Amino acid sequence: MKTVIFDLDGTLVNTAEDLGDSVSAALIELGLPTHTIAEYISFVGNGTLMLVKRSLPENLREDEELLNRAHDLFCDHYSKHYLDKSRVYDGIPEVVKTLKDSGLKLYVLTNKPYQFASAIIESCFPDGTFDLVAGSGQGFPRKPDPSYENYIAEFSGASKSEIIHIGDSGTDIETAHNAGLRCIACTWGFRSQESLIEAGADFIVQKPEEILGIVLVN
Repeated sequence: MKTVIFDLDGTLVNTAEDLGDSVSAALIELGLPTHTIAEYISFVGNGTLMLVKRSLPENLREDEELLNRAHDLFCDHYSKHYLDKSRVYDGIPEVVKTLKDSGLKLYVLTNKPYQFASAIIESCFPDGTFDLVAGSGQGFPRKPDPSYENYIAEFSGASKSEIIHIGDSGTDIETAHNAGLRCIACTWGFRSQESLIEAGADFIVQKPEEILGIVLVN
């Protein structure tokens, strides 16, 4: 392996509470009912606009004006609170450092808007840890479309057999497979092990350190 592409939310950083709190703030501002953090977690995976849409009452989800207003309120709140409760998962810093020290190129590919993704990575990891942080709003379709994944593969200079994607959801698995890559699915994130097996993960890990036994051997 020469290149690793990481998902962000639920893989590198537990962002669930800050995401949920910001959606709740938007819904409260609009006089709409809120949800539990567990429910917000189930809505995560296809970008913040879809997170907000899934959080709206079902009969209002097709109201584009309301959706855009709710998303704007979410973004305004999240821009001020995206690191209130978000934390890097235990074991991830050591694994990322080991991979970096081993000479691998490391990338982040997320459906989170780029401005939030880059700020979180900058705050949570040493400068220069990742060769590229890629988020939504940069001209590529969101995952599971493989366009950005294919671009990163080309940008890295590695063959696809030398690249692996690491994520915590069926969306990550589908994205990797759409791009012709293998995927490591982690169970500490936002989806159950059963759903990851069903989605067809190539490898499943219970702890971050298990990543090393796959990436540095295969």
